[in-house]
Amino acid sequence: MRIGITGHRGLPIDTERWVIAAIREAVNAYPATDLVGVSCIADGPDAWFAQAILEHGGSLEIVVPAEKYRASLPDWHHAVYDDLVRRASEVHETGLTDSDSNAHMVGSEVLVGLVDELLAVWDGQPARGYGGTADVVTYAERTGAPVRVLWPAGATRG
Repeated sequence: MRIGITGHRGLPIDTERWVIAAIREAVNAYPATDLVGVSCIADGPDAWFAQAILEHGGSLEIVVPAEKYRASLPDWHHAVYDDLVRRASEVHETGLTDSDSNAHMVGSEVLVGLVDELLAVWDGQPARGYGGTADVVTYAERTGAPVRVLWPAGATRG
C-alpha cells in the first residue's frame, strides 16, 4: 500500500498534538509490510507523517518539489528534513529550480500520482494560496485518487 500526505503547516500547538495522534493512528492501521509513505517532508504534517511511517516499519519515498525547496523551509526544520532524506528509500524530483507555489503544486501532483490513497490534514476550507492543501485535495479527487481527511474535532488553523 502506498499512501501520501498533504496538510496545513503552522498549526497551533494543541492542533499539532491532535494531528500527530491522528496521523499515527491512520498509519498504524496499515500493515507495515509493503507500506510505502510518500511525502514532500515539509515542516508539520508532511514530516510527522514521514516519521510515523518509519516508526511503524514502512518505507519512505520523498518528492522534492524544487532544487531550492529545502532552503525555503524554516531553518529549524533543516535537520529533520536532512534526516528524513537520508532515511528515504527513493527521492523523486520535479526538475524545477525555484521553490514557489507552482513547484509545490507540481510536487503534490507527482506525489498524488505515486500513491493509492492521500491523507489530507485539511480543515475543509479553500487554499490560502495556489498549491495549498485544498488544491491538492481537489487535484487528487479529480484524478481519482482516494482522499481521507484527518481533521480532529476541535482542531483549528489558528
